[in-house]
Amino acid sequence: MPRSRPATAALPLDPSASWPRADALAALRAWYEGTPSRAAVARFWPDALTPGRSARGVIGALRRQMAEAARLRQREDLSALFTCTAEGRTAHAAAVVRALETLRQLPAALPQITDPVEAWLPARAAAALQAHGLKTLADLTVRIPRRQRWWLAIDGLGERSARTIEAFFAAHSELTERARALVSRHAMAASGPQIVPWERIELPQSVNGSHGAFRAPRAMCSLTADNDYDAINAWLGLHEAPATARAYRKEAERLLLWAILERGKPLSSLTAEDATAYRAFLRAPTARWVGPARPRPSPEWRPFAGALAPRSIAYGLGVIAALFRWLIAQRYVLANPFAGLKVRGAQRVADLDTSRAFTEGEWALVRTLADGLEWSHGWTPDAATRLRFMLDFGYATGLRAAELVGVTLGGIEIGPRGERWLHLVGKGERRGKVALPSMASQALDQYLVSRGLPVTPARWDRHSPILADLENGSPITTPRLRAVLRRFLTLAANEIESDHRPLADKLRRATPHWLRHTHATHALAQGASLTTVRENLRHASITTTSRYLHDDDMQRANQLERVFGRR
Repeated sequence: MPRSRPATAALPLDPSASWPRADALAALRAWYEGTPSRAAVARFWPDALTPGRSARGVIGALRRQMAEAARLRQREDLSALFTCTAEGRTAHAAAVVRALETLRQLPAALPQITDPVEAWLPARAAAALQAHGLKTLADLTVRIPRRQRWWLAIDGLGERSARTIEAFFAAHSELTERARALVSRHAMAASGPQIVPWERIELPQSVNGSHGAFRAPRAMCSLTADNDYDAINAWLGLHEAPATARAYRKEAERLLLWAILERGKPLSSLTAEDATAYRAFLRAPTARWVGPARPRPSPEWRPFAGALAPRSIAYGLGVIAALFRWLIAQRYVLANPFAGLKVRGAQRVADLDTSRAFTEGEWALVRTLADGLEWSHGWTPDAATRLRFMLDFGYATGLRAAELVGVTLGGIEIGPRGERWLHLVGKGERRGKVALPSMASQALDQYLVSRGLPVTPARWDRHSPILADLENGSPITTPRLRAVLRRFLTLAANEIESDHRPLADKLRRATPHWLRHTHATHALAQGASLTTVRENLRHASITTTSRYLHDDDMQRANQLERVFGRR
C-alpha cells in the first residue's frame, strides 16, 4: 500500500497531462538501456536541460516520479525497478519498458475509508494514531474534531505530522462524507436490511417472502425453497454459463433490494403497480442507489452507476419477467406482475445496430492511427502490436469480446484445402466455428512473433490464449480488453477531433462490439451472402444479420431521388 513521502522536484511535464511526455519516457528508457544521462536527455528530451538542472538530476527526478506513480498504484514490485542502482540498471531495461506500459494503464489508487492509517500516512504519525486507538481513516476522520492544535491530544504526534495529515484530507475531501456515512450505516444496521450485494443479503422474516401475498399453496410447490432469496437462487442455478448467471443475478439483486427497501415488501408480494413503479425507478435511481464501480465486498458498492438506457431497462425487465414465469411454473407464486410491461424507446434495435459500425473510410483512418502508436504516442512495441491485432483479428472474424478473450491456439483447425477455422464456445454456451481469412491469419502470425511464439501450428501450445497479457502471457479478461481498446479509441478521437469531429464522436462511443458490427456491414457490402455472414456471426435468426444490409435502403433512396429529385 502507498505511503506519504517527501515531494520530489517538479519535472517540466506537459501541464495538461498527469503522465510524463513521450520524449521524457524515451530518455528514461534510453538511460536504462545503458545510454549515459547527458546523452539520453540531450537526444530525447533536450527541453529538460534548463539552466541549473543537470541531466543526472533530470533522470533522477523522473525515476522518483515513476517510483511514486507505481506506489500510488499499489505496485511496489514495479516501484523497485525505478530505485535500482545506476550500475545495475541495464539488467532491468526490458522490465522497465513493460512497467511503464502497465503503469500508464493503471489508475492511481484512491484512499478508502476502511484503509488502515499506515497505508497512507507517514510511519511515525501512523504509529502515534494507532496508539491512540485510531486504526483506520474513518476513525481519524470522525473522531478527531477539526479545531486548532487538535494533535495535542495525541501523544507522539507533532505539528509537522498533523499538517501532513490535514493536507492529505484536504486532497481527499470526500473521505469525511464517506466516513460519516459509514458510521451512520453501522448505527442503522439494526433497523433493517441495507444496500449490499446478493451474497450478503440477509432478509428479516417480515420481508423474506415466506408469507408472500402471492405465494402458491406450499403443498403444490416443486421447490424446497421457503423464501424468495432461496427460490431466486434455485433459478440462478439453472444457468451454467458464468456470464449469463452474473447478468441474471444483477437484475434479481436489484429487484429484491428495491422491493424490501423502497416498497417494504417481499418480492413475492409485488403487484402490477409495483412493477410499473420499478420501471420508473430504473429510469432515475435515487442517490443512495448510485455510485462509482467498486468491488462487491466494499461498503461503497452500489447496484447502479446511473440511470439506465431504455434498452437496458427492457433487458432487465425481460430477465425479471422470465424469473417470474419460472417461479409460476414451479408453483412458487401465482402471478407475474411484470407480464406485458413495455418500455418506451427500447424497440429501435435495428437502427442502433446499424449505427454502431464504421464505414470503410472511417475504418481505414482508424487503422492508420493504430499504425503510428509507437512513434507518435509512446506506446511500447508489444502493446501497440497487441492493439493492432485486436483490431485486425476482431474486424476480420466478427468475434464477440468474450469470445476473443476466451479462445486459444488449440481452437484453430486447418481445413483440407488449407483454409483456417477457429472453433469456439459462444453466446449461450453454443459451439461454433468461424472462418479465419488471410487478414486474421496474418495478424495472428505477426502477433505470435511479437510474443516469441512459433507461427507453425504443429509447434503451438494448444492452451495458449490467442489474446494475452503483456507481462505473463496469460489470458486477459473482457473488462481488460475493453479498457485497452477504450484507451486507443479515446486517443484516436483526440487526434482527429479538429478535422473529423463526427468520427471522433463515434470513436468515443465505440465499444469492442463495434468491430463485430463493422465486420458484418463490410462483409455484406462487399458481396458476402446473408447466409455466409449469419453462419460466421452465429446468429440464431437471419433477420438479425439482415439489419446490417444498407444496399436496399440506398437503392430505394436513389430510385426515388431520380423520380422526385426536381420540381
